[in-house]
Amino acid sequence: MTSTSAPDPRSPRRGFSLLRFLRRTRATVVVATVALVAAYMTFPTAAQAVTVPGPPAGWSTAFSDSFAGASGSAPSSSNWIYDTGPGSNFGTGEIETMTNSTSNVHLDGNGHLDITAINNGGNWTSGRIQTPSANVGAPAGGKLEVTASIQQPNPGNGLGYWPAFWMLGPGQWPENGEIDIMEDVNALSQVAGTIHCGTYPGGVCNEGNGIGSGLRACSGCQTGYHTYSMILDRTNTSAESITWYLDGTQYFSVSEGQVGTSTWQAAFDHNLSIIFDLAMGGGFPNGVCGCTSPSSSTSSGGTMSIGYVAAYTTTGGGTTPSGSAVTGYNGLCLDDRSASTANFNPVQVYTCNGTAAQQWTFVQAGTTLHVLGKCLDVNGGGTANGTTVDLYDCNNTGSQVWIPQSNGELYNPQSNRCLDDTGYGGSGTQVQIWDCAGTANQIWHLPS
Repeated sequence: MTSTSAPDPRSPRRGFSLLRFLRRTRATVVVATVALVAAYMTFPTAAQAVTVPGPPAGWSTAFSDSFAGASGSAPSSSNWIYDTGPGSNFGTGEIETMTNSTSNVHLDGNGHLDITAINNGGNWTSGRIQTPSANVGAPAGGKLEVTASIQQPNPGNGLGYWPAFWMLGPGQWPENGEIDIMEDVNALSQVAGTIHCGTYPGGVCNEGNGIGSGLRACSGCQTGYHTYSMILDRTNTSAESITWYLDGTQYFSVSEGQVGTSTWQAAFDHNLSIIFDLAMGGGFPNGVCGCTSPSSSTSSGGTMSIGYVAAYTTTGGGTTPSGSAVTGYNGLCLDDRSASTANFNPVQVYTCNGTAAQQWTFVQAGTTLHVLGKCLDVNGGGTANGTTVDLYDCNNTGSQVWIPQSNGELYNPQSNRCLDDTGYGGSGTQVQIWDCAGTANQIWHLPS
């Protein structure tokens, strides 16, 4: 089956209804018959960063793989199976043949899994692996985080390369869900996140395009390892959401309200499998380049390298039962003024007194600071020096991300600034964001 219309280059994934169904049912057969042959939330980027981070406080590790093993060997057959065959089986227009050869899928001996696309006289081969079952999901009232450290292919002429890190629900596509955590095409060093759900074609999820971020800049993603993460949040079972992060910075989110409760529940309120693949050609890269890819000059041997993958779950919001003080300059405590839970209530430094207004919890999944059920928030999503910091409903936005630095700063990536005790102020001074300078009024001591 082919499409008579051009694919939408803004939206990543993937094929057409019947072919996608064939791909899905075929993957199920593979699961049954083909075995492989032979911190908290930190966001490592170095090539050496292959240790799987431990679960955040209040979370548990549901699945992980550090890809340890001898150079040239296959990944663990307990964790992965191959999905093999011509790309035409997968319903996406891709042209490679997926194999179980260690030429295409192997460990590098240094804690990485390499998936390599090879051109042999015009015939491309590559690899696609997935967990043997739909093995991870967010519990009702809890969260699921799925994260991986990946270096995207850097093949020279990368026209047609299509690396992907994604999740697939069991059953019918798209009704039973797909979450694309990382996709890039044509070696553009970009990233896109997308969901697929509902009915094909069209429907509330705009299939076969899905609801996605579109391609976003991903500087350095071809030359180093970066962390791609997704958090499925079911803490409010009537207002669930999925949020995407690049190196800990949120860049896209979708909510249950965008597609409706029944569609959302069918797609995401269950376990999904985890998949890595490196396709060549197809609707997404072709739609972006406005051409047919790969070309005769596309470089062979481009590799997607994965340092680790992990899935964490929590049965609640991810907070610990009680918090403790966050202390700063002159030993003053970060304080919710008057213990008010009103949105926009000022957050200040204040004499430490052990009250609930000073009992902060650092939620490592999402890197947020909570007190009295609300989040530390940059007012109005501002990015300018001097923007005040206050309390607001936790909403998974970039205004509420605070990444601890090794020198004690709390860095807000959205603004590229740090939490700052305004003018080294005394007790009662509202805090702000300011250029990170490592000065004493920007050094904070978090709850242990």
